[in-house]
Amino acid sequence: QVQLVESGGGLVQAGGSLRLSCAASGRTLNGYAVGWFRQTPGKEREFVAHITSSDSKTVYSDSVKGRFTISRDNAKNTVYLQMNSLKPEDTAVYYCRVGDSWGQGTQVTVSS
Repeated sequence: QVQLVESGGGLVQAGGSLRLSCAASGRTLNGYAVGWFRQTPGKEREFVAHITSSDSKTVYSDSVKGRFTISRDNAKNTVYLQMNSLKPEDTAVYYCRVGDSWGQGTQVTVSS
């Protein structure tokens, strides 16, 4: 079972940037696809971005396409989510996922 720890969240003004990290332990991420999701109170967890295992192809939700970039560093066993041009509606707890394993989440708050 892989353990995932997200970090890098915080408070930022609209238009600012943050980089989230998803660090894995217990198993290498090499060979596994990784996804980022987010959730706000009272709403279902929603897909944000995904990166494949072999060729690092990426997929984004329409709401973040062109602003967010997912990447991976297999040597560091870490996946990143670079978030630029942040909007108040990006405020949420962000989670990474590998298979059925989820991290504990990191809070991102964007002020207007």
